[in-house]
Amino acid sequence: MTKRIITINRMYGSNGRKIGKALSDELGIHYYDKELIRIASEKEGIPYEELQKVDEKRASQWRYPLDEPMQMAPQYRFYPMNDVLYQAESEIILSLSEREDCVIIGRCAGHILEKRALRVFIHAPFDFRVSTAAERMDIPERDARVYVKKMDKERRNYYEYFTDEKWLDITSYDLCIDSSRFTETQAVQILKAAYEDRYCPESAADVS
Repeated sequence: MTKRIITINRMYGSNGRKIGKALSDELGIHYYDKELIRIASEKEGIPYEELQKVDEKRASQWRYPLDEPMQMAPQYRFYPMNDVLYQAESEIILSLSEREDCVIIGRCAGHILEKRALRVFIHAPFDFRVSTAAERMDIPERDARVYVKKMDKERRNYYEYFTDEKWLDITSYDLCIDSSRFTETQAVQILKAAYEDRYCPESAADVS
């Protein structure tokens, strides 16, 4: 039986990760983000640090993503480590959907699970995200602007390469939230209400 899953795709600096973690705490369900890399590392026998380098990045068409002996091992020589990680994480995400209720951050999880998950996109205006990134990393805003643009490009290229869908196509998501318009608590409550309405309609009706 498919479990109750929320997938969260997010723009960099929109606080999508923070909202996702707070939501998982509120619902009392598991939260998967970097842990997916750890599980993939154990599954594939590849060091966590190597997979972290290619996390949520598409491979370059001009060179291997890693200048490491691991990439040149016979079983990976013809497959960029980005593709190896994506395939491993896809299998893990599908397995999770049959095993437990959870919140999954990024990794094209909404595409992988399609209608089997509540698919959420967290976004915010560019200037809001720049301010968030500058504060988070303690860097000047001019540097944060460059970094946010870089991360947006990486996430868009990654998503569109592996899904053949547009990253900002709202029809790919069930719910889109501008995190600049709500507090973290408000965003969590909106997502909780959507989760309960989809998966627990009886309890949602009781509350109303």
